[in-house]
Amino acid sequence: MKRIFYQLMLVPLLLGILLPLAACGKKGAPHPPGPDDKIIYPRTYPAED
Repeated sequence: MKRIFYQLMLVPLLLGILLPLAACGKKGAPHPPGPDDKIIYPRTYPAED
């Protein structure tokens, strides 16, 4: 019974430690991928040619 309890406690503990580290190494503010002239969000769709 103790083994199951420890295994169930291990999952949230690992998630709590590893999830914040998922963003490590990313520089600057988030931005959409691609060249600036092809990014249409939040403008209207479709983009004008």
